[in-house]
Amino acid sequence: MEHVLVIKRSLFDSLGSFQGFCGDAEKYLGSFLNPANNFFMERPAAEQDPAHKQLIPYTIFRHAGRYLMYTRGGSSGEKRLVAKRSIGIGGHINPVDQSHDSLGETMYFNAVERELAEELVIASGHRQRVIGLINDDSNEVGSVHLGVVHVFDLDGGEVSSNEDAIQDIRFVPLDELHRERDNLETWSRICVEHLWSTR
Repeated sequence: MEHVLVIKRSLFDSLGSFQGFCGDAEKYLGSFLNPANNFFMERPAAEQDPAHKQLIPYTIFRHAGRYLMYTRGGSSGEKRLVAKRSIGIGGHINPVDQSHDSLGETMYFNAVERELAEELVIASGHRQRVIGLINDDSNEVGSVHLGVVHVFDLDGGEVSSNEDAIQDIRFVPLDELHRERDNLETWSRICVEHLWSTR
């Protein structure tokens, strides 16, 4: 049984819940990653419980001004997103990511690197930064998840899939993503609209 890291929805509300994209990640992450405020739940229970939010690192990859886009295949762990186009690689934080650091930050970044290694093969170096958070309570997937958005700036464009759930990888310019935003999964559409508004 998979266990996933969650916070209480009431904590999110107390810090200032929002709908869509929020660029002030620092306001939230310190509290979310404090071990006193997060814990592991069995994933089937967490997927049906909007009183808790599963923390999901959601990573966007950029090279030479273009963004990686792919299609979610049938083996995706989130069946509600199969066949959707996406610009984000995301995954749950699991007990295997735990460490003994006092703030929980090492556990969080361990999860980011693990998901990256599981899902993609990247031949070049990269730099990353957190650009904000995503919350979307308008649908059943979003109501139980909270995304932490990372941008990885890649030194090269050689990227390939490491699993069947990620198909048809290509890099596309932002204006193409913006034109095609209605064909993207919700979180990707929210990210594209943010990137477009701050270009």
